[in-house]
Amino acid sequence: MPRRLFKRYMPDPQSIREHKHLRFFGRLLHDPNLWHLNRHSVSRAMAIGLFAALMPIPLQMLLAACLAILLRGNMPIAVSLVWLTNPLTMPPIFYCTYKLGAWVMNVPSRSLPDELTWAWISDQLSTLWQPFLLGSVLLGLVMAALGYCLTMGYWRWWVARQWQRRREQRHTK
Repeated sequence: MPRRLFKRYMPDPQSIREHKHLRFFGRLLHDPNLWHLNRHSVSRAMAIGLFAALMPIPLQMLLAACLAILLRGNMPIAVSLVWLTNPLTMPPIFYCTYKLGAWVMNVPSRSLPDELTWAWISDQLSTLWQPFLLGSVLLGLVMAALGYCLTMGYWRWWVARQWQRRREQRHTK
């Protein structure tokens, strides 16, 4: 069951509450919904984590933690999903978000130079940031909605399958 898999890898809520970098959340971390593993909290965490992962900002994990507190999603899952955008996956993901934003804004997208340098990025930043930010938000919202719906659907399917197996086992005995 998905719950067993998540419980195996989740940190202890008490250790997170006492973590030195998370103390400023105070009593907000005592909400049991941040730690429960049910289809609603996990689905919310999927949406939160996917949305935060696609935001081109520093401290994405902090954004995921704040959103998990506000929306009462499972915090460890939401925060861990942020690592989908890591140094290896960031360039292609952010390039796609830029292309999406340029397409939506109906502006010609800039092609990448043969050698991508920080100097080129800083020179082009004034024209790149709007399509990039719009594409990031749009793709983040789409991925959040997909993650939420797919997690809810998978969880329901899994529970129904377990009930069906139990029913079949009772009838065979």
